[in-house]
Amino acid sequence: MVGSVRGEDWLRQDVNSTPGVRQPEVNARMPPVLALNVGSSTVKFGVFEAARGHLAPVLRGRIESNGAGRRLVSQDAAGGVLSETPWVAGGDDATSDLLRWVEARLAGPVAAVGHRVVHGGPDFSQAVAASEPVLESLEALAPLAPLHQQQGLAGVRALRKACPDLPQVLTFDTAFHGGHEPVADRLGLPRLWEARGLRRYGFHGLSYESVAGQLAMLDPSMAEGRVVAAHLGSGASLCALRNGRSIDTTMGATPLDGLVMGTRCGSLDPGVVLYLQQAGGLDAAGLVDLLYRRSGLLGVSGLSGDMRVLLESDSPAAREAVDLFVYRAAREVAALAGSLEGLDGLVFTAGIGENSPRIRAETCARLAWLGVELDPAANRRGSGRLSPVGAPVTVRMIRTDEERVIARHTSRLLGLDR
Repeated sequence: MVGSVRGEDWLRQDVNSTPGVRQPEVNARMPPVLALNVGSSTVKFGVFEAARGHLAPVLRGRIESNGAGRRLVSQDAAGGVLSETPWVAGGDDATSDLLRWVEARLAGPVAAVGHRVVHGGPDFSQAVAASEPVLESLEALAPLAPLHQQQGLAGVRALRKACPDLPQVLTFDTAFHGGHEPVADRLGLPRLWEARGLRRYGFHGLSYESVAGQLAMLDPSMAEGRVVAAHLGSGASLCALRNGRSIDTTMGATPLDGLVMGTRCGSLDPGVVLYLQQAGGLDAAGLVDLLYRRSGLLGVSGLSGDMRVLLESDSPAAREAVDLFVYRAAREVAALAGSLEGLDGLVFTAGIGENSPRIRAETCARLAWLGVELDPAANRRGSGRLSPVGAPVTVRMIRTDEERVIARHTSRLLGLDR
């Protein structure tokens, strides 16, 4: 079911879980599902028990980079840290290493693994079981998501090799946006290219599905209205939601489009790309490196692509990078309000959106003309409703849970939630 979320799926949220024992326990009646979320900067995972249409978190974690290398941080169902250890993967089989670590921690096997795949292209609008023909079709989309597609699919292949009988399910970041009107996704190119699948797809769909589902439980009247969800992280985008469904989004055919991001440039005049080729002498590989890895906050600041570092810096260039991020985010919120023909709500999510009161405040200040305002104390607390009661536009912060969405689609496809 593309672009729709049932609110009752979000009745059991980690934020409401009662803290329990430090060692996760597996209920044999609820086969655990491992959800893998391979991003551009981190690998997140979650283990969930599925039963009677609900998902209960068992174990969560992430592999992240720091100055000393990579580390694995594991958490219990309530978010309490279980361990922080250095992470050294075994060559090309890093996903299998993580699976073995998870199963050792659980003291038992998982029933299935669900994966986040960034690009589903024109052919994949819902979760699908991993197979060789499916993987080959998805690998052909790698030029449209060079930082993500191969990286995510490599993990699927590694597990197929190491555990050939383990069911694997692929879920897609593009699927949530599949119900757009054609005018929202059409590019101004000759029809030949549209026939070959070149159009706007949108991304971060698993995050937006999570936000829409939680919003339906937290504030049903807001969820039924015209809402812009802001997924602001190392990768960043916005989504226009009407009655919980995506009608427009800032990312296009690739995850390079739209907002300024950690190391990605965002929307760029195509003529600039031509100039970089003709006058700058950059070939395709050089363009990928420049536009995906050396631009955005990193390129403008000359310091870092990490918003936390920039907010702590007194460098004028760091301040200019932050200003550009906020300016572009506010401008695109206003543009999506045009797509929605009004604005009833604004939701912040993802790493920056969830954790930076300053970015939320500066973005909302630029949108005051639309009726957006914040309660400063609520914004500092950073939970729930952030706008004053009675404000024309309701502002909220909602923590995204892509791993739960992956696990839910996996469980449903394999019939594990019955």
